[in-house]
Amino acid sequence: MNIATVRFPISRKKISFSVCGTELRIGDRCVVTTDRGVELGTVTDLKAVEMLPEDNVRKVLRRATERDLYLNEKNKTRELKAIALCKKRIEARKLPMKLSRVEYLFDGSRVIFYFTADHRVDFRDLVKDLARELRTRIEMRQIGARDEARIIGSMGCCSRHENCSRLFLSEMESVSVRTVKSQGLGMNLSRLTGMCGRLKCCLNFMSEEDIPKNRNCPHRNKNGDSGTGSFQSTDDSVDNSNRDSELSRLS
Repeated sequence: MNIATVRFPISRKKISFSVCGTELRIGDRCVVTTDRGVELGTVTDLKAVEMLPEDNVRKVLRRATERDLYLNEKNKTRELKAIALCKKRIEARKLPMKLSRVEYLFDGSRVIFYFTADHRVDFRDLVKDLARELRTRIEMRQIGARDEARIIGSMGCCSRHENCSRLFLSEMESVSVRTVKSQGLGMNLSRLTGMCGRLKCCLNFMSEEDIPKNRNCPHRNKNGDSGTGSFQSTDDSVDNSNRDSELSRLS
């Protein structure tokens, strides 16, 4: 028996499913059942096991057929129409919200509208407008800046073809001010923040084991001798009395 790890395009979450009587390879598209309903995902890992690690592991329904892929492409077209409709109704009702993404579930049983807003929004009338036009179940989901960056996706500031949150991160962990201070980074906020306006997720990539190694580095603004020549360590940080409060806001 095999256990397949399946990743989903919008949430980027990975869920394990048992594979019985279905031939799958890494990279294959497959149809599965989740808590949200029937969904289409991509196999990212396959492992052979003698017994299921948990009793509630669901099974892969089937490898995606040509019709499944056609329905998925059709849903993408429907999503574009739903985006245009929702933006039009948001503007008409003058709601203080920004639409980020629309997702049609694979079986078309539900449409999820992801949006950002500074405060809670009364969107009951908007839901009625959308349900009247789309004739399906409507779900409005308010997300944060980091989740919006993962859902939309874009080239990373390091020139990766996609930002880390969309490319491989499954869970969005907050970045603490302590993480920035422990790495001795300069307080240049334009370099520390990502496309979401928050502290970059990659600041968490330095493990706790790496941080004590910095103690062996020369102190800032000190002269030293490396054995092959003399050097002077510099401090490129900006003296800003409000930097701690600013970092806390971005974390």
